[in-house]
Amino acid sequence: MEFIEFLTELTTYRAVLRIMTPLLLAALGGAFTYHAGILNIALEGQMLFGAFAAVTASYYFGNAIAGVIGGILAGLLIGLIFGLFVVRFKTDEFIVGIAINILAVGATTFAMRALFGVKASFSDPGIKPLIKIPIPGIPSDSFLGILIGNHTLLTYISLLLVPLLFILFYYTRFGMHLRATGEHPEALETAGGNTSLIQWIASAINGVMCGLAGTYLALGYLSQFVKNMTAGRGFIALAALLFGAGNPFKIFIGTFVFGLADSLSIRFQSLGVPPYFALMVPYIVTIIALIFVSARQKKRYTM
Repeated sequence: MEFIEFLTELTTYRAVLRIMTPLLLAALGGAFTYHAGILNIALEGQMLFGAFAAVTASYYFGNAIAGVIGGILAGLLIGLIFGLFVVRFKTDEFIVGIAINILAVGATTFAMRALFGVKASFSDPGIKPLIKIPIPGIPSDSFLGILIGNHTLLTYISLLLVPLLFILFYYTRFGMHLRATGEHPEALETAGGNTSLIQWIASAINGVMCGLAGTYLALGYLSQFVKNMTAGRGFIALAALLFGAGNPFKIFIGTFVFGLADSLSIRFQSLGVPPYFALMVPYIVTIIALIFVSARQKKRYTM
């Protein structure tokens, strides 16, 4: 009965939208490099750098907008570094991704100690969070108001990006070149396209999107920075990306399921389920999704 009640409450899906926002932003960013023929496993590290930069900028400038800009710039910088090694120097993308993920944990922990004198977390009234924006004309106590009202701008942007990126990927010239870069790079080069430039652009956009994901996590979700606060969310976003095979609508479904699983784990804890078991729920769903992806690819190759 508790589970059925959980699934029928509007507040459940409101929480899911909040939880899935950083996952959706990061996964949609990863879709750019995915279609460009690069599997970027550095989403986790890019999000973490974005989160730290957002908190730092928000604290020092006393402005949430500065935090957003800081998160974007940090994500862009790491995206360009990723592109430098993968696109320019042709380094293995998995090695670069792992290096960025490891570097992110160490660098942000060191910077937190150096700048703020704390080891595990940094929270201060000077950190300005993202404001929640009501939708004009929709009462806050109505069905739509409870479900989608009073979220941050980044949540609304993430939802709008789903149809917009679907159109970009599949119905524009740039999208055709982007997908050709990953699927038939030789054909694109023969036709006069520049695959390296497209991969650079994809890496940069991916970095910006991950920076926004980290910004939301730090300023829209927690309003603080915690050591390794991404806690595997970048890998969950990667799983959603692989599950959706780069299709924004399928990515949305994947992140929604993961968000629901995360919300369910929180409910489990309130019901007395051991917290360590409850926290396993979203990661179990991630493993199941990856098994599904593996089985789908195996079936494709054996046909």
